[in-house]
Amino acid sequence: MGGLDGKVAIVTGGSLGIGAGIVRRLARDGAAVTLDYHTHRDAADGIAQEITAAGGKALVLQADVSRVADIAGLVTQTARRFGRVDILVNNAGIEEPASFLDVAEDAFDRQMAVDLKGAYFAAQAAAKQMIAQGGGGVIVNISSVHEELPMVGNAVYCAAKGGLRMLTRTLATELAPHGIRIVNVGPGAVATPINAATLNDPQKQQALLGEIPLGRIAQPEDIAAAVA
Repeated sequence: MGGLDGKVAIVTGGSLGIGAGIVRRLARDGAAVTLDYHTHRDAADGIAQEITAAGGKALVLQADVSRVADIAGLVTQTARRFGRVDILVNNAGIEEPASFLDVAEDAFDRQMAVDLKGAYFAAQAAAKQMIAQGGGGVIVNISSVHEELPMVGNAVYCAAKGGLRMLTRTLATELAPHGIRIVNVGPGAVATPINAATLNDPQKQQALLGEIPLGRIAQPEDIAAAVA
């Protein structure tokens, strides 16, 4: 096993893309992992079966991270199954690109609820559990380069990620006395379904590659390594 033996992790949005890569890596490193899914139950079950077949521990739970009650359930059910929570990875996120002038209130609320509110209250629930059990913990927020880098046509997403960056800094200060570390991992372009439109357009892909010093699009495993 690896350096996370005996640790218990929760990964929101753990059935696809970056989240799936993180789940697999944390499990490979020895952690028991709860992977939350919103829609893709089959994908989540498949990852859990991979983990258990390799001798690891995995729990699949359905949750909508925009609902505080669902978030609380992730933490309580994980603690009930595995005895504690040591790591939270706030990975669940959505984006709905649109011109700033055309964004409707429901689209704004939907993205903020998942990308910022969800991370806020998941961190709160996990921190309460970590404080109650003792021993500290780690909360990793999967942010984006767009916490810092503007993206025309995606103002809501950028605002949410900018908020997540400041949330991370504030919680790092507030929760440090409890031994809880807060970390932002801010990926650039990653080869996941959320970027399919760009990756399937040769012209857009070449323009994107021109902005990346390594000259390649990241894979979920790259982000998972940073988290681990």
